[in-house]
Formats: sequence, structure tokens, C-alpha cells
Amino acid sequence: MGSLPNQEIDECKEVGSINVEVIYAKPQHQEIIQLELPAGSTLHQAIEASGLIGKFPEIDLAKIKLGIYGKIAMATTVLCAQDRVEIYRPLLADPKEIRVRRVATGIQLRKRLKP
Repeated sequence: MGSLPNQEIDECKEVGSINVEVIYAKPQHQEIIQLELPAGSTLHQAIEASGLIGKFPEIDLAKIKLGIYGKIAMATTVLCAQDRVEIYRPLLADPKEIRVRRVATGIQLRKRLKP
């Protein structure tokens, strides 16, 4: 289940409706959609209700990672009131590989600078 920061998972027992945010960020722009959904709604249902899939065709729920407040979550996760649903873009490059290249470039530069 989803939860507010520091909230126990089992405390999520809303009835009626819940308010949540769905967020998708691109390098130059971010979309924040506030929704009121029926209690018991899932991440997947919130994303569909947000309309972001139609606006950003690169969002493929079968491939993209999702989260609640920065923690990876499954599309079937039931949301709690005030949850922030986050749609993560795929990384363009592996951070480890970038560090390795940066270190290798630094070593090459140092070798060239030595007299």
C-alpha cells in the first residue's frame, strides 16, 4: 500500500475518496496533476485518471518504473490519501558507466599533462 512519509502501511484505511498527486518530470518541464479518486484506487488507476499517458506517449506502464514519495512501487499498489505518485523516466546512461568514463578521461588528461 502507499503511505505518507513515516506512515505505517497498515494505517491506510480511507473510505470514500482520497486526494493524490501524479507527477511526471522531463528535463525542462514537470507535470503535477492533483486528483480525487475513490478510496482503494491503485497507482495504475491514478496514472490513467491523470491523463498523462495521452499527453506523453513515451510513458509505457509495462516498462517504466513508478513510485510513491521516491520509493519504487508496483502499479497495483493501493494508494493512501495525500500520496504523491511519481512516474520515473528511464535513465539515458548507466551512472556507473558514466563514472568509469569520467575516471578514465581524468587519468588520460593527467598523463598528457605530466612533463
